Amino acid sequence: MPIYDYRCTDCDNTSELLIKSSTTPVCPGCGSLNMEKLVSAPVAPGKSADIIAKGRKQAAKEGHFSNY
Repeated sequence: MPIYDYRCTDCDNTSELLIKSSTTPVCPGCGSLNMEKLVSAPVAPGKSADIIAKGRKQAAKEGHFSNY
């Protein structure tokens, strides 16, 4: 299930909700069903895994346990 950003038109609360696309979202602030789906910026795939791998490799070279 993807995470979507929603804004409640009644209380102006913005939330990230993990729901099925067929499910009607409910505002966690006021319980309203008047939720508006917001446009989210896409994330480039694969960059964070490379950064983590490089950090673990460097930690292993330096001999500390942050690579686990």
